[in-house]
Amino acid sequence: MITIKEIFSKKELKQFVTFPFSLYKNHKYWVPPIINDEIESFNKKTNPVFEHADARYFLAYKGKTIVGRVCAIINWQEVNNQSIKKMRFGWFDVIDDIEVSRILIEKVKEIGYQNKLDFIEGPVGFSNLDKVGLITEGFDYIGTMVTWYNYPYYVDHLKKLGFLKEKGFLESKFKMDYSGAKKYEKFSRIIKERYQLKSQSYTSTKQILPHTDEMFDVFEKSYSKLSSFVPISQRQKDFFKKKYMSFINPEFIQFVFNKDDKMVGFAIMMPSFSEALQKANGKLFPFGMFHLLKAKKHSKKVTSYLIGVDPEYQSKGVTAVIFHQYFQSFEKKGIDFVTRTPELEENVEISQLWKVFDPTTYRKRSTFRLDI
Repeated sequence: MITIKEIFSKKELKQFVTFPFSLYKNHKYWVPPIINDEIESFNKKTNPVFEHADARYFLAYKGKTIVGRVCAIINWQEVNNQSIKKMRFGWFDVIDDIEVSRILIEKVKEIGYQNKLDFIEGPVGFSNLDKVGLITEGFDYIGTMVTWYNYPYYVDHLKKLGFLKEKGFLESKFKMDYSGAKKYEKFSRIIKERYQLKSQSYTSTKQILPHTDEMFDVFEKSYSKLSSFVPISQRQKDFFKKKYMSFINPEFIQFVFNKDDKMVGFAIMMPSFSEALQKANGKLFPFGMFHLLKAKKHSKKVTSYLIGVDPEYQSKGVTAVIFHQYFQSFEKKGIDFVTRTPELEENVEISQLWKVFDPTTYRKRSTFRLDI
């Protein structure tokens, strides 16, 4: 018999977070989160997303054994300000038993019905800065620290329960080819002169921090027209800075400013921490931090996390300035491979932006929708 339980205590929340560690034990493509960081993100006292969102956490059991989990989310900014009557669900993990999926989804549906929402969509996080989507193609590649992994049967379960594809996302990769560096140096110089722009590289986190709020402003302008967009509060910005800044090499952040020192473009890349996180197995101590620091210093692979250009400056070659800076910093470190995190299929501008690097799409993922 399958039973479902809403969880509240710190002990239960840890069980919620660690369930995938048993489900994916020794799986070569699953990348575990840092357990304490994951728990903190669900803490309604510390994560500012809960100023305008509600979340409830559920575990499914067979007897005393945990066999599934789900987080039911309502983002009230989305519901009230954008008039999108969506019931979100995320952190969805189950054994290969459709009845486990059914009982968890029924609970999400029930909450949506009680709050007079129109449909369920997931897996998604609290906002557009969280992890998103189920893998539908490309299961035989290692994940990243900012994506979920899932078994193929997850998709089968949702489809059998009546879900349909809602949004598609693409992940791609490419090998760095430094033969184009001179071309980008020339383009960058022309664009800077034409539009009176200047680029800035950094060597310390302290230099970056004064610009991060402005970076988020450019991000919101760049992505606000996309269907997945949900506004980000100041406290959320601070939370994400605290969560991710220690993972980022300062030289992997690029900002572009206009003549009035207003930021018009940015890009954030991070060293690949996938294998280091697998070795850490959810814990920073005693050895997890060592693996992460080693990857931060020596990884020859990077992950493109965010890139954005102010709409006023789009199609003016700002990305040529950004890419020229990356050619310089990457060549010094011997970076040989770039992986892109999930981008919406509808985001044609981003696809065109990377086209020059001839990227290969290696993974597809989707969110799924069910009307209530």
